[in-house]
This record gives sequence, C-alpha cells and structure tokens, in this order.
Amino acid sequence: MSVHLDVIEGDASRESSKSRVPLFGDRTDAKTLLLDLLAVIPDGEKSAAFFAEDGVLELPFLPTRHRGQAAIKEFYNYVGGTLYPDFRIKLEDIKVLIDTPDRVFAEYMVHTRAASTGRLIHLLFTGLLVAENGKIKLLRETLNTAGNAQALNPNGAADLPPPEGEIFSVPPDYAS
Repeated sequence: MSVHLDVIEGDASRESSKSRVPLFGDRTDAKTLLLDLLAVIPDGEKSAAFFAEDGVLELPFLPTRHRGQAAIKEFYNYVGGTLYPDFRIKLEDIKVLIDTPDRVFAEYMVHTRAASTGRLIHLLFTGLLVAENGKIKLLRETLNTAGNAQALNPNGAADLPPPEGEIFSVPPDYAS
C-alpha cells in the first residue's frame, strides 16, 4: 500500500492508493517509513500496516509497549477516537535529526485539542524508528507526559495519584 498526501488549500489530507505515487517515494528505508507513518496517524488500520507483524510501538504511557499490528492499531484508534480526535502531524512540524537506511531519529510537533478537557496542547514527540525488511520493527517515542496530563485531566497534573516511595519511569520488569 502506498501512502501520499494531497495538499488542498493548505491542509493535508490522508489517502491510500496503489495507483498514485507515494509522497516520499517507493523506498522502504527508515525515514520513508517514518514520514509515511506520521502522515496517516491516528488511523489505526493504516498506521499498523507500516509495522512488522511483531513490530513494537513504545511510549512512556498508556501502557508503554504495544506489540503486533492488532495492538498498534487499537492504540492509534484510541488516540484519535478518544484522547485527541484532531490529532495530526503536519510535514512542516517534522524535523529529521539522524537518518540511516535502517534507523531514523526525528522530532515532531502535534497541535491538538484534548477531547476530555478541550485544552489545546502543542506536544513535542521524539521518535527512534528501526526498520527491518521494509517494515517498522520498533518505534520508540518520547513526549512530555506532564504536559499530556495537563491537557487530558480536568485538574491537570493534580489529578494524578501521589507518588509512592519508589518511582519507575517504565514498568519494573521492562527489558529493552
């Protein structure tokens, strides 16, 4: 499946087509995979198709690790359907910092409104993508989780439970 963007009156719309030329070429290197993925998020079906069958998406929340296309599809549908219905990443908000054939590291900004509070958030992500055989093997993202909490919770970070005596930034049994 090829993915491309149509620019209509300054807005990017997502569309898939076998007959059209992909926006970023027909290569399957890491940078192309990342840019094509970012163009279709939060559509779970289209997003999951870029991942290997055993591909992994890691984020520092909700839970942290999503393995396999079904779990990744469900996560992206949750983001766009429940958390941030207008979640989109525009090409001009993506900055590729490291680019090799099988790895890419980039920053991307999302300007979106939280469904639960109506708050507008400008959320910076970083992502490390590892490509294998033309698919995403791993996408490890970071974001400002405190900013995310401020956007999603009615009382912002005050709605989070108080910390316990020991704090893990990942689950205690996490293995990279």
